[in-house]
Amino acid sequence: MAAPKKKITVNDFIDLKRQGQRITMLTAYDFTTAKILDQAGVNGILVGDSLGMVVQGRETTLKVSLDEIIYHAEMVGRAVEHSLIVVDLPFPTHLVGDYEAIAAAARVLKETECQTVKLEGGVRQAGTIAALVSAGIPVMGHIGLQPQSVLTMGGYKVQRDEEQLLADAKAVESAGAFSVVLECMEAAIAAKITEALSIPTIGIGAGEHCDGQILVINDLLGLTDSPPRFVKEYAQLRNTIGDAVSQYCQDVQTKTFPDSSNSY
Repeated sequence: MAAPKKKITVNDFIDLKRQGQRITMLTAYDFTTAKILDQAGVNGILVGDSLGMVVQGRETTLKVSLDEIIYHAEMVGRAVEHSLIVVDLPFPTHLVGDYEAIAAAARVLKETECQTVKLEGGVRQAGTIAALVSAGIPVMGHIGLQPQSVLTMGGYKVQRDEEQLLADAKAVESAGAFSVVLECMEAAIAAKITEALSIPTIGIGAGEHCDGQILVINDLLGLTDSPPRFVKEYAQLRNTIGDAVSQYCQDVQTKTFPDSSNSY
């Protein structure tokens, strides 16, 4: 009988970096998908506010509420036995004060089976990260392109300010984060950040030298109309699902489904 898989912790993420092993992460927003990812062996699952775009069909992540994040995180938490689960703190829960950020993160941990939270921001959010960590809440940072700040950043643009990005990364680490997402930045800058930090870097559109990678599951599976350049599609389920639905409609209309094999 095979030994049961060990539950991954934040310390395991740090150990994987020390051992030179790459960390795998994907997003999930529902029970079924999370269970598949967990059983496939992904190290971490992010319940991201990206659900605002890929689940709710919005243009940005800004309208996702804390209640909505918790709703999806609770489903994911019940599905997962092995992977570390990280939950985004949605806009503006971590921007209005340390008390409010702690209260929001505490709700996430108490009302779901998830273990950590993620928040966007570098130097300016270091105090909030430190407050969360002091309250016993593990935090994953997020620097570079920050979708919650898309209005002030002028859109979804590659980040190239090396000095600022390095300062943000070091501030996040010093504040006590166990890991940091590097989004949409030049690969050479991400490599320097990864070398400079003792905590693992998780890249998305940040090149090959990060300690791990994360993708939105819809992008990986080929469900997105026009995925970003940094995405590699490992399947083309948009066409597969469309073909299956078309065939189903045809079978129903031609009275070939259901037949005797589908009846009691």
